[in-house]
Amino acid sequence: MDILRTFPAEACACGKEHKAAVRAVHCGSGALENLPGCLQELGAKKVFVLADVNTYQAAGEAVCRHLKRVGIPFSEFVFPEGEIEPDERSVGSAVMHFDRSCDAVVAVGSGVINDIGKILSHMAAAPYCIVATAPSMDGYASATSSMSRDGLKVSLPSKCADVIIGDTDILCRAPEKMLQAGLGDMVAKYISLCEWRISHLVTGEYYCERVAALVRQALARCVENAEGLLKRKPEAVEAVFEGLVLGGLAMAYAGTSRPASGVEHYFSHIWDMRGLEFGTKVDLHGRQCAVGTLLAARLYARLREVKPDREKARRHAENFDFAAWAEKLRTFLGKGAETMIAQEEKEKKYDPALHRARLDVIIENWEKLLEIIEEEVPKPETLCTLFDKTGMPKTPGELGIADEITDMAFAATKDIRDKYVLSRLVWDLGI
Repeated sequence: MDILRTFPAEACACGKEHKAAVRAVHCGSGALENLPGCLQELGAKKVFVLADVNTYQAAGEAVCRHLKRVGIPFSEFVFPEGEIEPDERSVGSAVMHFDRSCDAVVAVGSGVINDIGKILSHMAAAPYCIVATAPSMDGYASATSSMSRDGLKVSLPSKCADVIIGDTDILCRAPEKMLQAGLGDMVAKYISLCEWRISHLVTGEYYCERVAALVRQALARCVENAEGLLKRKPEAVEAVFEGLVLGGLAMAYAGTSRPASGVEHYFSHIWDMRGLEFGTKVDLHGRQCAVGTLLAARLYARLREVKPDREKARRHAENFDFAAWAEKLRTFLGKGAETMIAQEEKEKKYDPALHRARLDVIIENWEKLLEIIEEEVPKPETLCTLFDKTGMPKTPGELGIADEITDMAFAATKDIRDKYVLSRLVWDLGI
């Protein structure tokens, strides 16, 4: 599949001109051989190779061999740790080791390495190529980096990759949990697309059906091939990788993360924040998103049985004590809660007057809202069947995360970003 040709550039009915910064995507057996030619097309004279000890062994050595083969000089920095935290320390380490004589960055890895590579190339104003070592997340084609800053999970503006290399000879050797993580980040799109449409209905947020359809098609292909994923069948691994790249492109086309993340991602962010603050166990982002997706699907199934009560919802909003809630967030999340609490000054999502306006729209369009849920979100049992076939975790407990904090984690998701998601809808309904 030529990924960049899946979305024609003609004018869109949504009113936006859809653009992506990615120049080339090479996926398939032997795709790594395209890297030197891509760098030459980008005008690279000397390349900075970024990896960690695991990704260097998986593909970094091969990258360096290809660069030597065509005579492209390079410097390299390999993080000595096997697991790198996406935080200030890791970014600072990469910056301090960066060779200023290099005019292009090639990162070898997946989530964290890619996020750091995007920040580094953005700071250096240099072309950026990512050689993927696992089909584990959808950030390959995005222009943001998911990082922990001052204990809060944030999306930082960074540089989108100019070239994405997904060599299935490499990707098929990725650890099983990383294969599951990629599928988890894809099934999350069931929730993100639903919530994008709900927000469009309730708040008037921008929405593009053309972009949403692109993501749905990629998701369907991933699910169809899911059973071959753990068998490391190239077509299944390629389907997930291309789906993840398309998810990133969809975010670029829409100019928002809406097509690819919703409340299921925020579950993951909350668990990560607690891990940073209290040292509690965390898992791969995509596996956490998979569990968040199943939790959200179960909650949406329960929402189908709800009949909105206007007066109950209004009393709930009018009696809401934000100061008391802020203290609960501080206890639950530690210092990372401060930024979330401060955001309310700008967002005013708890303002009773703004709540009444949203509630009127929700009640007036309740049947349409339920139709959106029915169209976009699979039944929980359908997801469970898929998860069983692919060995995916289904509960926070299977991730090593305490099941008893799930209610509070869900409530806290509404404060992570200024985005209308399920937890905000539930709050608006006074449930």
